[in-house]
Amino acid sequence: MSRALPKYRKRRVALIGGAAALALSGAVIVNSALAGETPASDARTLAGPGTISCPDVASELPAVPATARAEVDRNLALLQTQIDEANKRLTETVGQGGPNFVQNAILGPLASKRTAAIDRIAISIGRTADKPQGLGALAACTLNADGSADTGEEVEATPPVTAPEEEGDTGTGPGTISCPDVASELPAVPATARAEVDRNLALLQTQIDEANKRLTETVGQGGPNFVQNAILGPLASKRTAAIDRIAISIGRTADKPQGLGALAACTLDQ
Repeated sequence: MSRALPKYRKRRVALIGGAAALALSGAVIVNSALAGETPASDARTLAGPGTISCPDVASELPAVPATARAEVDRNLALLQTQIDEANKRLTETVGQGGPNFVQNAILGPLASKRTAAIDRIAISIGRTADKPQGLGALAACTLNADGSADTGEEVEATPPVTAPEEEGDTGTGPGTISCPDVASELPAVPATARAEVDRNLALLQTQIDEANKRLTETVGQGGPNFVQNAILGPLASKRTAAIDRIAISIGRTADKPQGLGALAACTLDQ
């Protein structure tokens, strides 16, 4: 009996030590959670999809004539609605698409919609006062990632979807920009609108030519989103404004054509 006692004591000490170690490790885990430490796998969930931030248009406007106030207010409210809808879509589509998804599916279309609304504001003011210039620069919005750094790192690590550098180096070239034809989609143009319509149709072609030139001059620059962010996105915004002017011009003396805004977005043909 006396010989078995030391073994029993040793075994008891070992069990107590193991239990203490387990309790200690549990305390460490609990303390880590309380201290705000988050496992890497949960970082994206807690960080969230971020929010869309757009320049404030109202603060950049000159004095608005009384005759334009209703239309200006209506379009300012529309600008906020567009941001709210884009943020909702941002939340609903977390994890969808590739590295260009947010730009192509949310920020790009939002910029186009904002350009059209901002242009209507400027035109409305310009009917009875000096038309404000340079408001188009307020159309583009950005994504505030709210600390979701791992999302940005994954985007950078993903190979470009279009125009990979290796293919560009083999002589395939940067590709060309292809845009829907607007002229063929127009109804009969009244004689009173012909000059303005022709001027904006010519501008649409100039915009494409300038975008293709920039595409060639910037081969190899930027990351996987460069072409979309620096060329295709701004081009869509410019085209939206020109197309909207065409529709407004026709609508002064005839039925205003609808749905032309869908022709603003262009693609890169390899």
